[in-house]
Amino acid sequence: MGRWEPGAGGRLREAALTLYLEHGFEQTMVADIAERAGVTARTFFRHFADKREVLFDRSSELEEKALAALEAAPATASTLELVAAALDAVADVIGQDRELARKRHAVIMANADLRERELIKLADMSAALADGLRRRGIGGTEASLATEAGSAVYRVAFQRWVDATDGLDLHDAIHRSFAQLRALTAAN
Repeated sequence: MGRWEPGAGGRLREAALTLYLEHGFEQTMVADIAERAGVTARTFFRHFADKREVLFDRSSELEEKALAALEAAPATASTLELVAAALDAVADVIGQDRELARKRHAVIMANADLRERELIKLADMSAALADGLRRRGIGGTEASLATEAGSAVYRVAFQRWVDATDGLDLHDAIHRSFAQLRALTAAN
């Protein structure tokens, strides 16, 4: 097993997802993942803190990109347009590989602890975006409401995207979900 082989992180991620789908998250051990990836368990821990982080290791990258998009948005953008810009940045990363997203989603949905962790990560992202909105001068209640609505829009759009059998793009799914939310609120 190569200690410093290039691409070990990607191989570990692929091996973990495959094993989680084949045997279940709980039944898969770090040693199994490392063996499948052709590295040592020690190499695994150089890349990931634990076997859950294989699924969640990009959370901070997503948050950084979302906040950067929010900060780069025009001063004239509405609060929901700012949230939409942040979600578009997330879609730029997640939306590149639907099959990977489907596999990851299937593993998470099959395990209650992973579903909880996913919701916590989404809540953390929502709180970070609300803080970003406040830094732009948006009031606390409006910022929180907009990011929570954005979180719901993202979850619905993501599910629509992973379930799609056509060429639906994650960006399009997000924009359609925002349009539906606007229609719902305008109708009431």
